[in-house]
Amino acid sequence: MTDPFEVGTIAAAVVSGRTDAVTVAREALARIDAYAAIQPAVWITRIAEDAVLKAARQVDARIAAGEVLPLAGVPFAIKDNIDLAGVPTTAACPDFAYTPATSAEVVERLVAAGAVAMGKTNLDQFATGLNGTRSPYGAPACVFNRAYVSGGSSSGSAVAVAAGLVAFALGTDTAGSGRVPAAFNGLVGMKPTKGRWSTAGLVPACRTLDCITVLAHTIGDARMVDAAVAGFDTADPYSRSCEDHPLTTRRRIGVPRPDQRVFLGDAASERLYERALATLAADGAELVDIDMTPLRETAMLLYGGPWVAERTAAALPLLDTHPDAIDSTVRAIMEDGRSVSGVDVFRGQYRLAELQRIADAMWQDIDLLALPTTPTIYRIAEMRAAPIALNSNLGLYTNFVNLLDMAALALPAGWRDNGTGFGITLIAPAWTDRALLDAGDAYLAAAALPPPPALNIEDPMEIVKLAVVGAHLEGMPLHWQLTSRDARLVAATTTAPTYKLYAMANSTPPKPALIHDAAGAAIAVEVYELDVAAFGSFVVEVPAPLAIGSVTLADGSTVKGFVAEPRAIVGAEDITALGGWRAYIETLSRAGGS
Repeated sequence: MTDPFEVGTIAAAVVSGRTDAVTVAREALARIDAYAAIQPAVWITRIAEDAVLKAARQVDARIAAGEVLPLAGVPFAIKDNIDLAGVPTTAACPDFAYTPATSAEVVERLVAAGAVAMGKTNLDQFATGLNGTRSPYGAPACVFNRAYVSGGSSSGSAVAVAAGLVAFALGTDTAGSGRVPAAFNGLVGMKPTKGRWSTAGLVPACRTLDCITVLAHTIGDARMVDAAVAGFDTADPYSRSCEDHPLTTRRRIGVPRPDQRVFLGDAASERLYERALATLAADGAELVDIDMTPLRETAMLLYGGPWVAERTAAALPLLDTHPDAIDSTVRAIMEDGRSVSGVDVFRGQYRLAELQRIADAMWQDIDLLALPTTPTIYRIAEMRAAPIALNSNLGLYTNFVNLLDMAALALPAGWRDNGTGFGITLIAPAWTDRALLDAGDAYLAAAALPPPPALNIEDPMEIVKLAVVGAHLEGMPLHWQLTSRDARLVAATTTAPTYKLYAMANSTPPKPALIHDAAGAAIAVEVYELDVAAFGSFVVEVPAPLAIGSVTLADGSTVKGFVAEPRAIVGAEDITALGGWRAYIETLSRAGGS
């Protein structure tokens, strides 16, 4: 089988007889077992091996009998707020758990199409959170750097797919819970139009807004899952008859005005978003600046308006009788809903109707939106220290979508230097789901993104990239300060063409001063990786007037590096024209030998 698992590849191999569902299931079980030692918090309930193999044998028997199974033998995971018959549904709250007699409608349709369920995945409790740390079953982490959050609330589902344990996973999305973890883990996250997929058998977060979603490696895989599960369900009072609306061929793509592009200091996210926009423009799209103000006001209604009371309603019996059973952050959010009055609800609905009209008018000028999925990412430790504020930051570009009845498709858009994924989301009016998939295909084909970094399978260790410009270069007098800390050379490159280099006066050994200057040039540097502890001990030894700041490299990325205070250039020699410190040292050597 391929690595990672992919829906289309597996189904084609099983249908053609190149393999069988039992073989695929055994491989998935082995992968899940192996990864459990790396991230034990992915699953809440795994299905027993004999039950998985029994389901796989049934798929093989159905194929032998001539059934057409579009998802034949495809292993998948289910977020544990979605029912699977005979398996407890916990919503990541043990005291809430119940065992359903029937599966959710979407699960029934997937099994009917030949997919094989492997288990129930972890989540932010009651699907309240965008980060993945709010669960008594542990905090799944980004598969590429486990110091960072996985994103949530569909945390375990994202990790299970990104780590190659299953081919796809069901998540849910009320405020971005299926899109944020897709971004951080380099996945496609399809959030369908409300009502396109049945939510019968889903523990509600906000029942009027909830969507079941899919996380997958490719758009083709998401398309296959959508084909299997989309459609009206009489058992779901919020189900709607599916329609498929095209997007126009004009390809006018709305993007935030430059002054409204918020990245919270994350230069890597900003750089990757600009690169994504350049890709869209080069592929023939017209980028149209839009005012994000009404969208952001809509987003505020989700947690700052009456819709928070829906979260209270979803768990009210437990909140009344066993409040301590609920995660403290989740409980605080739910308690806020108690104070919402009927008047508040109607006022919120009135304002949402006004904002909906503004959004509808927006579609007269653009065909779709292309937004950052999130402005940044956070370490697990940071999220636990400030769980409300940082979680809110993650929803900056996602929270308005369901309130305004839009379809959304989260797409990978590159990798930060720390290995975590950055994504963009294409957003369009309701029922443009298939057209969004086509637009996503076009973007990914044009973007030609690099492959993801290797999975982080060691103990999580934060890595810092450090650019050195002078006496710490390889072969120079202070290079030992790096080698003694096990620093690893990762690039010999240059800065952006916006720096000047000076040879400081009266410095032993000779040292340069790197100063940012728009009239400067590209300066040669070496970039090293150190773990955080080693970096900290290194910084302690940096003497004034030198300092460690942020340096922009030729490719636009930002790393830590040597910079200098203004006093460093008093009496110094401007050596910018030489292009680097080695060239300067060579001039000194020649002068000494003449």
